Amino acid sequence: MIRPTVLILASDPAVSREITAHWPRDNHPQRHDDPEFVVLDEGFSRGLEGSQYDLAIADASSGEQNGEGRTNSQRPIPNEYQTTGLIQSLAAAGKPAILIHSDPTRDFYNLQGPVLELRREPGIWPALTALVGREILRRRKAESRVSEAEKICAVARSQATLGRYMVEMRTNVNNALTTILGNAELLMHQPGLPSTVAVQADAIRNMALRLHEVFQRFSSLEKELTVAAREPAKKAATAAGR
Repeated sequence: MIRPTVLILASDPAVSREITAHWPRDNHPQRHDDPEFVVLDEGFSRGLEGSQYDLAIADASSGEQNGEGRTNSQRPIPNEYQTTGLIQSLAAAGKPAILIHSDPTRDFYNLQGPVLELRREPGIWPALTALVGREILRRRKAESRVSEAEKICAVARSQATLGRYMVEMRTNVNNALTTILGNAELLMHQPGLPSTVAVQADAIRNMALRLHEVFQRFSSLEKELTVAAREPAKKAATAAGR
């Protein structure tokens, strides 16, 4: 099973360490939902279009205390233009994204297209980001499965429609084949028939018989499917009567 990829865009290494440390681990033996993390500097956000990842987590905050209790003073405080530019880059990529900011004038959370803004609240932001990120991946996976199931159902419906049409038309086809077969038989018994014409009439007769067998098989399949469809109801009735 292909593991999802989480792209972390952060200049501060502590950000990626906090997120990966708080990411909920999947201990289910039948599932492997733990993602692969790829860490890049946030400056690479402009080239995200077409990138292969399932979720991006970008850090637009600065001046906050890092996980070791020290203030990261190496990065300048991003202005509104820089934050907006980061949001636009993430949105243009068309993939789900979480933007972590530290602007107290902005809402605690805000959804702009595929980008979810979360304010960096001390003490809770790593766990909250990780939990939200995991749920986004799960929803994305569920939507992918639904889309695939819809495609399979559409193909099945088309095939079922074609199958029903062929079953409904089998009487007309069999009547036509009977006429072809009868005329081929009569032609083959004509006295003085040239050998080339006899061979062609025999080929027509054989092909008509093969087509007749094919449509007979359709009839048999219809009966088998009808019986199979009734089996669950019979089993349920038997179980209920016990």
